[in-house]
This record gives sequence, structure tokens and C-alpha cells, in this order.
Amino acid sequence: MHITLANPRGFCAGVERAIDIVNQALQKYGAPIYVFHEIVHNRHVVEDLRQRGAVFVEAITDIPAGGVCIFSAHGVAKKVVTQAQQHHLNIIDATCPLVTKVHAQLQRYHQTGHELIIIGHRGHPEVEGVQGQVNARVHVLAKISEVADLSVKTPDKLAYVTQTTLSVDDTQDMIKALKQRFPKIQGPDINDICYATQNRQNAVKQLATAVDVLLVVGAPNSSNSNRLREKAAQTGIHAYLVADASEVQAAWFADNRRVGVTAGASAPEILVQQVIDYLEKLPQVSAITALNEMAGEPETIRFKLPPF
Repeated sequence: MHITLANPRGFCAGVERAIDIVNQALQKYGAPIYVFHEIVHNRHVVEDLRQRGAVFVEAITDIPAGGVCIFSAHGVAKKVVTQAQQHHLNIIDATCPLVTKVHAQLQRYHQTGHELIIIGHRGHPEVEGVQGQVNARVHVLAKISEVADLSVKTPDKLAYVTQTTLSVDDTQDMIKALKQRFPKIQGPDINDICYATQNRQNAVKQLATAVDVLLVVGAPNSSNSNRLREKAAQTGIHAYLVADASEVQAAWFADNRRVGVTAGASAPEILVQQVIDYLEKLPQVSAITALNEMAGEPETIRFKLPPF
């Protein structure tokens, strides 16, 4: 078997920052500290932090008055911030700075009187947080087919923003469709999609040309991990999303000896190593004859922690 690791893969700067915030809050304040929603979409990360004293909640009212409350990397609506303040919580915001940038974009378009569109997935925590930055109706579009059915009040004064973890290619197609129907629509450049999302998708598209099957290590509710699997599958190879090594199936490799492995932006590297360990023990594999890491886009971005 030949295994090639995608590069870059795994944790991005926003995820590293969010996890660091929880760990430092635990050191400073002691357990328990409370996190509104999963800090990132990975159960292994969440469980590790839970064992250290983090309590993950889905409602602000589940946090005792005066408690330490950390907002997840996906961001939250303004009403959640207000509720936390009214509950006299010690708030620490772990929202990814790139998501905060999208919040600011939406607010600016709202202030200039634009009708608003988010390109993203309904119900995703990031999208709900972006929607909640303004007190106005915000259209959410996930598919190109929805563009034709979109009913707007001010077709000559529309603006869009995008969820940061989408497929770059699909988002480009969506923007193109919006501009064809609404020539005066405004919005940010496609480069505003998260650098880590774009880099990982580019790596997968390159890797897919050299392997028979690709494993994406990531949570089933991780948007960027799902997009990585989709990108690989679109090239015609077998592609599987696995939360960890326990979900890998030996049958996938019966006739496939060139295997690629990558990881979503919220998946720790230890899970990748566990997948490799599993592959080495497959009965049909006599040896790993090559374990290579592809060249990839260097990532040097680091985000500062907020003061707390």
C-alpha cells in the first residue's frame, strides 16, 4: 500500500485559537467553564476539553449566573451576546476572526440599506450567527437552484456574504448565478472564503489525481470536512468521511492500494495517525511501501488570543 498525506490538513489557525482559549480559561478560572455550542465540530476535541472541565451547553440559561461563558469558533448572534450579558456571565469570545470579518461585512451592507443574502447552509451555527448580526430578514441560499426561486424586495440593491467553510468552486457558481439574475448585486471577493478551507480543497483536488481512494478524517457535522469528501468524489475516486479509525472499513481497500488521507480543519493530527495505524494492520496489506506527504501551501497565519 502507498499512502499519501494531504498538505495542508487538519487544524487551522481559527480552530487552534479556539482550543487555546478554552485551555487558558481553564487554567485561569478553573473548572467548570462553559462553552456555548461545541467549540469546534469534532467530538474528540470536545470530549478532551470536557474531561478537563469544560461544560458544553446549548442554552445560555444552562450557565449559572456569573459563570465563564466561551462562544464557539462559529460565532453567535447578537441576541446571544445580549442574553449572556443580562445573565451576568464572564464572556470570552472564541469566534474565528475570519467569521467576525463576515459579521462586519453583513453589518456594513445592512447599514447601507441593502437586502441581504448569505450563501451557506441553513441551521449551521456559523450561518445562524451571521444572520443574527442584523435585525432584518436575511435570505440563506445553499443551492444554485434556489437563486431562480428567490423573491426579493429590492433587486437593484442586494448584497451577499458567504459562509467561510463552503466549497470554493460551488460558491463561485452560486455568485455567478446571483450576478446573472441580479446584475447590481454586491458582495466580497471569493478570496474571502477561509484560507484554510481553500487550501485544503486545493490539496484534495491535487491528491485525488494520484490515489484510488481518499479518506477524510472529520466529524459528520463539520462543513469543511464534508466539502473535502465531496471535492474528492467529484474527481471520480472513492472518497469517505470518517470520524476516526473505528469507522474505516477494510473492504474499501480490497482493490485499492494507493490511498490518500486528509483531515478537516477541526480534526486533530492524532486521528490521522490512528487511521494510518489501522491501514498498516489490514490483513490484505503486507507492508506500507511508501508513506509520503505531498507538498502544499504553507500556512503561517496565527490569530491572537483575546484578553481575558
